[in-house]
Amino acid sequence: MSKAAIHWVGGPVLRADVKGPFHLHEAISVGGNALLGEVIQLDGEQLVAQVYEDTTGLKPGDPVTGSGLPLSVPLGPGLLGRILDGLLRPLADESVHFYAPGAVGERADRFRFTPLAETGETLAGGAAFGRVAREGPTLRCLVPPNVSGKVERIAGEGEYAETDTVCVLVDDERRHELTMGHIWPVRRPRPVQKRLTPEAPMVTGQRILDTLFPVARGGRAALPGGFGTGKTVLQESLAKWCDADVIVYVGCGERGNEMAEVLDEFPGLEDPRTGRPLMERTVIIANTSNMPVAAREASIYTAITVAEYFRDMGLHVALMADSTSRWAEALREVSGRLGELPGESGYPAYLASRLAEFYERAARVRTLAGDEGSVTIIGAVSPPAGDFSEPVTSHTKRYVRSFWALDRARAQARFYPAIHPLVSYAEDVDVLARWWQIQGNPDWRHHRQRILTLLEQQEKLERMARIVGKDALPDEQQLTLLCAELLNEGFLYQSSFSPIDRYCSPERQSAMLRLLMHFVDRASEILKDGASPEAIGQVPVLRRLRRLGEELPEGDPEEARTLWAAIDRELGEIKTGGEDDAR
Repeated sequence: MSKAAIHWVGGPVLRADVKGPFHLHEAISVGGNALLGEVIQLDGEQLVAQVYEDTTGLKPGDPVTGSGLPLSVPLGPGLLGRILDGLLRPLADESVHFYAPGAVGERADRFRFTPLAETGETLAGGAAFGRVAREGPTLRCLVPPNVSGKVERIAGEGEYAETDTVCVLVDDERRHELTMGHIWPVRRPRPVQKRLTPEAPMVTGQRILDTLFPVARGGRAALPGGFGTGKTVLQESLAKWCDADVIVYVGCGERGNEMAEVLDEFPGLEDPRTGRPLMERTVIIANTSNMPVAAREASIYTAITVAEYFRDMGLHVALMADSTSRWAEALREVSGRLGELPGESGYPAYLASRLAEFYERAARVRTLAGDEGSVTIIGAVSPPAGDFSEPVTSHTKRYVRSFWALDRARAQARFYPAIHPLVSYAEDVDVLARWWQIQGNPDWRHHRQRILTLLEQQEKLERMARIVGKDALPDEQQLTLLCAELLNEGFLYQSSFSPIDRYCSPERQSAMLRLLMHFVDRASEILKDGASPEAIGQVPVLRRLRRLGEELPEGDPEEARTLWAAIDRELGEIKTGGEDDAR
């Protein structure tokens, strides 16, 4: 076991004189309280390390002990339903408000174990040797990816602690005692058989996302927005309604009061799939801004490691990171204490590569056991003053496929979700068009393009109308403004408090799109036949279309047919009246 002695401490960073071999990213114990740290630089007879706990009280001469292993976290079935800190120590215990430096959180859960392997069977890394019975998704006990061997002994069906040995593997070199979980290095991606191309979206239930800016299952999305634009609220809605099997929510460097709201609300949320608590398939990692800054940097890697662990069970996982800007600020602070040459806005020169390492761990994969699993990352970004040209946002755009830009003006107008449709984009539209076709909407791509075109025309015409007045615009342009406003109110706006409209299935989204596009087409036809935009804007059905999210419930094709007929009838009456006036 390698030793070193501290000779300088500055916040979370220390320098130590080496008395034995250390390696980069090795986990270390620091001082008399055995604080957890990690080696981040090696320079001859000295090492530089970052400490993930409060370093108050450390002094020159205090010992540093190497573990010989990289920084790792314990993974297992007991993670689900828990609220943990950035080092995966449980936080839900009311008797524990803050961990003392060096404290180790214990998970003493017991679970019903069912063996899936037999004595004498050969198991490769990543294979499932048991199943855990608990509320929520079915979980498996996995052989660590770097372990294989023949089953010497396996426990029978029964209840065991998460840390009990339930399987023993033997290979040519050693004997491996396996528990229900295992330890894995947070900075090392878990291996897979193959990375698969995206084929289907992660359905969020939010129309502006699923229809205009979808994210593929196993894809990467960024959610940038200034203070008060609704990042946390939207991520909570996505966590509740998206079609993922497991939700990993990491609050990285967020203000304590915001994180407290998340911790208070999540345990009370109901899973719309099962009617049971949403926490049964959720892991919350809380690392607020008053916690040690180095632990904030590690919490992102901890969260993605947890997500990959559940992915390897053949589950689809959604990782909500709120926010990567605070994580980047932690990188900047540690980099400054190391005396590194700062890059743009003071961030370290390696900011872009660190962001790439994180987002590239999202994927749809074939696991080592042959199952299909995925990790979809949705990373919130908090650009200062809403400036999307700042380094974290601009670098993030290089590594994500969906960019959901939150707009302050829309948020202040109580428009939810406050996503700006002309700043946002999605790059997987061509791939996902086939999925929508299978779902019964072959016109999805065409409708999507028409909506974006109308909204772009609206922005230009509104600038013109502010100069010359709306009534001075030609009839075609007035109708364009009317239709664009209808799409904003009837389709893009979605109330998160409405029991009817807080979730919108792909089938209902397609039905709403057809109705609104039918209105736009019929209105354009009768305008050419001499009808006025004022008359079109006064048809009674228009009021119902503006409230289409409330007027068209899930699974009600009869109501859709009624609205379709009302559009034809009421607009047809305008056309007839126009012809009579002409005669």
